[in-house]
Amino acid sequence: MIRLIKWNILRNFLNNKRLNFPLFIARRYLFSKKSHNVINIISWISIFGVSIGTMALIIVLSVFNGFESLVISLFNSFNPEMQITQKVGKTFHANAIPVESIKKLPGVLYYNNVLEDVALLKHGDKQNIATVKGVEADFRKMSGLDTLLVQGKFVLEHLDENFAIVGQGIAYNLNLRLNDYSEPISVYTPRRGISSTLDPSDAFNNLFIYPSAFFGVQQDFDTKYIIVPLRFARELFEYKDEVTSVELGFAKGTDKNDLQERIQKLCGNKFVVKNRFQQQELLYKIMKSEKWAIFLILSFILLIATFNVIGTLTMLILEKRKDVSILWSMGAESKSIRTIFLYEGMLISLIGAGLGLFLGGVICWLQQSFGLVQIQSEGAFVVEAYPVDMQFLDFVYVFVTVYCIGFLSTWFPVRQVSKKYLNNKFD
Repeated sequence: MIRLIKWNILRNFLNNKRLNFPLFIARRYLFSKKSHNVINIISWISIFGVSIGTMALIIVLSVFNGFESLVISLFNSFNPEMQITQKVGKTFHANAIPVESIKKLPGVLYYNNVLEDVALLKHGDKQNIATVKGVEADFRKMSGLDTLLVQGKFVLEHLDENFAIVGQGIAYNLNLRLNDYSEPISVYTPRRGISSTLDPSDAFNNLFIYPSAFFGVQQDFDTKYIIVPLRFARELFEYKDEVTSVELGFAKGTDKNDLQERIQKLCGNKFVVKNRFQQQELLYKIMKSEKWAIFLILSFILLIATFNVIGTLTMLILEKRKDVSILWSMGAESKSIRTIFLYEGMLISLIGAGLGLFLGGVICWLQQSFGLVQIQSEGAFVVEAYPVDMQFLDFVYVFVTVYCIGFLSTWFPVRQVSKKYLNNKFD
């Protein structure tokens, strides 16, 4: 009874001072000097360990975001915002879909017929298998390929002459040079409808074209594609008005999901309408899975770092046994005493998390602004420094992760040690 009276007096006093008793004592324990200086050292080592782990999580996730944004921007410069293909079959007639109805949809700015197929390229004694992609004039307007030219100018047609925009990987394999009109690129493709012939040359179409520029997007594109005028592709592959796909470009601010549904209804079930994510669905899924795999690995490292919190709390509880006895004699309940040490561990985790988030944000900002860490590459890369893209949700996810790990690492020693030193001795 006397213990309860003392406790109520103490609690009323603290309430009048607007103090949370367990939190007040936990703060004093954390920042005050202990009788054994090693406990202070271990406490700050615990904070330092949590902050380093948190900082590493933020930096790594931001760098992954930077590379993801870079890759997406490069792919978006080549892939259209929307693509229409046929479910069954390689080609379809250009008027098999309601062209005018699609063009009149609000938000549709560009409409590009595409015909692409595989062909053999030959230049001198060099040969290379490539995908020849025939496009119309809107291709340049709707793509950002003209900003990714490493050499030359974006020219596909000039009067009656056809020109090609060649991936730099193909250009390297064929040993191509711009403004060299002594030897064009020879493009070979099998003739349609011919099964056998005595003269092998009759089995292939052979056209010539000069390169006007080389582009550098990404290795998968640079070693695969050669961009040519649609009229050249149709002559090469012996088509009249057939296409393999239709590419669309939209105005800014357009509701692409709604527009995709409307285009799909217009085209019918025989055609598939894909947005940029669906065109490279596997790539995006791989990038996301890699990012969260790294997140889990670093979270596990952070979990190991929080083992210091367990040691810190265990030593602190052993040192503060006399304080616990005094609090008990003043009427403090077992739950309140446990809460003191629970707050102590959470303060270590939260201070470390806050410091880590701040330092990680500062380092990412410095990298964004000044490119302090350069990419060491033998050849030319798209960017010189590691790209960084800080996202608010990453900070939230990291904070929640640190909070949960900190709570678990705190709850375990408090629960176990409190059973030994509180329940058995004072209850």
